[in-house]
Amino acid sequence: MQIINLNKNNFKEVVEIASVLIKEGRVVVVPTDTVYGLVADAVNKKTIGKVFKIKCRKKKNPIPIFIKDIKEAKKIAKINKEQENFLRKVWPGGVTVILERKKGLKIYGVDNKTIALRIPKYKLIDDILKKVNLPLSGTSANISGRPAAASIEELSKQFKGVKNQPDLVVDAGKLKTKKSSTVIDLTIEPYNILRP
Repeated sequence: MQIINLNKNNFKEVVEIASVLIKEGRVVVVPTDTVYGLVADAVNKKTIGKVFKIKCRKKKNPIPIFIKDIKEAKKIAKINKEQENFLRKVWPGGVTVILERKKGLKIYGVDNKTIALRIPKYKLIDDILKKVNLPLSGTSANISGRPAAASIEELSKQFKGVKNQPDLVVDAGKLKTKKSSTVIDLTIEPYNILRP
């Protein structure tokens, strides 16, 4: 597991390295506006399979997806005017929403009928999303059932001795929040908060 320490001087270089690896089908750990996340190409079936193995997560548990903007969200999910108005209030930020999924798009690791989407508010992941121009897995970088990691120390403890590991870890130090994103189901009315 290769670790790169993120700083002002190497920011652009790290974006480039992470983006290249993601396009090659690798799994990268990056800081976000909530916790450290496992980021991979969501349209690459093999890569998303690696994400599930790294997390020791059951395939029946879908993963959330990071996207760069609402325009991309509309390509993936059915979004009405009311939902769009709500999304413009909470995005970018720490809110993951569940929407009805559009048919015909190959995105892996997600439910057949619905999809959980989020636009993060953190420059590194935002720049990577723009650079790769792909929906990316947006799941927390931890072993399933264990706490989400807000530092590389926490993450390293969880992955110590584990067979499947991320290809690269971007270390931005201890993150300000230790809380995963809020999850809101927009497929029902009134909207339902699944995780506060």
